[in-house]
Amino acid sequence: MEHGTPLISTIALALGMALVLGVLAARLKLPALVGYLLAGIVIGPYTPGFVADVNIAMQLAEIGVMLLMFGVGLHFSLDDLLRVRKIAIPGAILQIAVATGLGMLVAHLWDWTFGAALVFGLSLSVASTVVLLRALQSRGALTSIGGRIAVGWLVVEDLVMVVVLVLLPPIAQWLAPSETGAQSNLALVLLITLVKVSAFVALMLALGRRVFPKILWQVARTNSRELFTLCVIAAAVSIAFAAAHLFGVSFALGAFIAGMVMRESEFSHRAATESLPLQEAFAVLFFVSVGMLFDPMVILDKPLYVLAVLAIILVGKSIAAAALVLMFRYRLGVALIVAASLAQIGEFSFILVGLGVTLGMLPVEGQNLILAGALISIALNPLMFRLAQPVTDWLQRHSATARHLEHMDDPLAELPLSTEDKYLSGQVVVVGYGRVGQAISGALIDAGIPHVVADHNRELVERLRRKGMAVVYGDAASPAVLVQAHIARASMLVIAAPGALGLQHMVETARALNSKIEILVCSVNKEEAAMLEKLVEGKVFYSEYEMAENMACHVLQRYGKAI
Repeated sequence: MEHGTPLISTIALALGMALVLGVLAARLKLPALVGYLLAGIVIGPYTPGFVADVNIAMQLAEIGVMLLMFGVGLHFSLDDLLRVRKIAIPGAILQIAVATGLGMLVAHLWDWTFGAALVFGLSLSVASTVVLLRALQSRGALTSIGGRIAVGWLVVEDLVMVVVLVLLPPIAQWLAPSETGAQSNLALVLLITLVKVSAFVALMLALGRRVFPKILWQVARTNSRELFTLCVIAAAVSIAFAAAHLFGVSFALGAFIAGMVMRESEFSHRAATESLPLQEAFAVLFFVSVGMLFDPMVILDKPLYVLAVLAIILVGKSIAAAALVLMFRYRLGVALIVAASLAQIGEFSFILVGLGVTLGMLPVEGQNLILAGALISIALNPLMFRLAQPVTDWLQRHSATARHLEHMDDPLAELPLSTEDKYLSGQVVVVGYGRVGQAISGALIDAGIPHVVADHNRELVERLRRKGMAVVYGDAASPAVLVQAHIARASMLVIAAPGALGLQHMVETARALNSKIEILVCSVNKEEAAMLEKLVEGKVFYSEYEMAENMACHVLQRYGKAI
């Protein structure tokens, strides 16, 4: 179909169809991403009706990749990773290895080449950060231990995929016969690539940290919002373009490094906020363009192949992730939440697929199978989350092994026998050691008030134990955790985790074991605080900025300590 204005018609149809199908997906309780992919299928060359310009869509997708990866770099947080590094780093790497191995095994059975099998397996191994974060936020589980592990896990996966994007071109060059009939020297090709990447990263770290903050500061002085946004977007796209043409680095990696360097600036939060609308708009175009590449006939022509892909994503990855979490002595419920979080693939898979096809490593059939797996797994992901708790409950009712895994013996789940008596009677029990919990605990230590901390982050508990603090590992919604914290003889319970899951169970357990205990709770907003005051029959704090200070002052006053 001929268009006089192909760019305008492509953007108009892509965004318009994405809006309609995105809203429809949201109404059906599905991620909006499903609607964007379906929009691409509708306006793509494999379905009847209007066909958008694929070449223009691909160029728009490249901009979408740049801004998407720039946003990943801008929000990249080492703190999120370090909190759960002991499980997230080895867990993510092992899970990538398992999923990649399964994908390569299946591809080998289909008689694909080694390069195709490698790209295929890697594309199935990495989950979507966008889908994960939105799923956790919608369930209020982002700050839960399962949510934190899943986020840290995805951070590691993203970093691994960034490395893969660097190494894939030289591997493709090594696998492809040269004009003389011989293969390239892989070690030499990798060395040259790593030297180029290292030079680019070094230049960005050396100049970027000095130049970018100054440029942003000068633009911010104009008090012009549009100029500030333009500066951020121009930096992301220009650096990505320069990285590709001067250093042979992919657009994705160049934009990711640009985002990481930009994060060093004091204006990083504003940069993230101001550029978000444009990032999201082009991210939509990216997902629509991916949908345009998908031939839905693969589902009818190769149904067993599609089922094999889904089995790896939904079953293979989930079992591997759950087993790894259990190996690190986390509860069964936490393991199933992490497994549900990873049971999908998304944006990095699309980027890998595009690169694999461009390099001639992945056949079009592989591209269609991966896109089918992504579309179906993202659509099923909300169901996987909803099934996590019912499956945990069912397994505990019907399996002694499951009950053991949920309540396994753990030396961190109880206070040591050497714990002093002052921590066992008249103490304060602090649930949650986040920002609020740390502030309250610090104030109690300074005032010499004995207290016991209960937290469900195993690594954190180990670290606090080494500092000599009285800490119990586990979810305080479980009565066993509060019993181990000696709640029956405590003077006060401070629930220092805003939006804590199972709060009602904590309160009921504390009241049942200690009817005279005073309970303090922090809330996310004033409306929730009013509701919690009736439930808790205690003091509820909701001030976002002064919550920790106010709660600490209240506890100190109860103990007659000076503020």
